Amino acid sequence: QVQLVESGGGLVQPGGSLRLSCAVSGDIVSIDRMSWYRQAPGKQRELVAYITSGGSTNYVDSLKGRFTISRDDPKNTVFLQMNSLAPEDTAVYYCAADRFAGRSTTARYWGRGTQVTISS
Repeated sequence: QVQLVESGGGLVQPGGSLRLSCAVSGDIVSIDRMSWYRQAPGKQRELVAYITSGGSTNYVDSLKGRFTISRDDPKNTVFLQMNSLAPEDTAVYYCAADRFAGRSTTARYWGRGTQVTISS
């Protein structure tokens, strides 16, 4: 089992920045990939970025250069740095942890999410 707790959400003005955190506990050594997703009102949940156990990162093209995913292994924490925020970024942001076996995702764990609101 893996437990995830997001924090750092809140209200920020357009053009501002926010840093989200995901505290990870449980069977940490078994995690192959950590991801950030978001879900805006009336829309499906979408992938924002991920980082693998080896440190490789990937981003949705529209967010590349504006959002950055990183991790602090000694603190068992994953971050999402969000810059140049716009109202379209308003969503609940979720942390996810994946385990792989070959090509398959054998397990996915979700946090409960943190609200990010971009408004003037």
